Amino acid sequence: MSHGKQFTLYGHSGAPNPIKVSFVLEELGLTHEYVTIDIHKGENRSDSYTAVCPNGRVPALIDHQNGDFVIWESDAILYYLVERYDKEHKLSVTDANEKAHLLQWLFFQASGQGPYFGQAVWFMKYHPDRLPSAVERYHKEIQRVLGVLENVLSKQEWLVGGKATIADISFIRYATLHLPWNQIAIDIILKDSPDVDIPKQFPNVYKWHTKLCSRPAIAKVLQEQV
Repeated sequence: MSHGKQFTLYGHSGAPNPIKVSFVLEELGLTHEYVTIDIHKGENRSDSYTAVCPNGRVPALIDHQNGDFVIWESDAILYYLVERYDKEHKLSVTDANEKAHLLQWLFFQASGQGPYFGQAVWFMKYHPDRLPSAVERYHKEIQRVLGVLENVLSKQEWLVGGKATIADISFIRYATLHLPWNQIAIDIILKDSPDVDIPKQFPNVYKWHTKLCSRPAIAKVLQEQV
């Protein structure tokens, strides 16, 4: 390490997950050096990067104050950061049941929101052939995921522990076109769906998302990404 900062974070501006790590690092006041991995040039498949992340994806994080400990997968990184460095539990919880619920939401984000939103963008913008059935499938799945969140957020302000935690932050970002996770559903994926109005149909999700993006640390990182 030559940069003198506690962490090295590997990411790419067109990838959806590295910025979630930046959000949490900023929230916790932890310094990091950002190293861009150009996936368009195949740098994520290089020997030097796969030595850090065998999966060849971003993000990956090196903690230089913990013996150059390496961890990858964004939600695993978030959990590591709060378990080790969130001593005041600013973004985490202490109760065993609430910890289980926090993990529950991290798994839901990683298995539900991320893949479905990402596949929707792929079939809408990048797949060489237009496949209406695929687009329809992922449109419906996105609405289902939003419906799950809406149902819970209609009864409580945050997902876990009565406050914003990494469970909430994990849902924010989808970096394609520099849009937040939920915002890409509003502005791209469901934009031309006449029967979908997210602020009206999912008002609690919309309010929750707006509150998250207005947090000073998160707003700062988002502004730096523009």
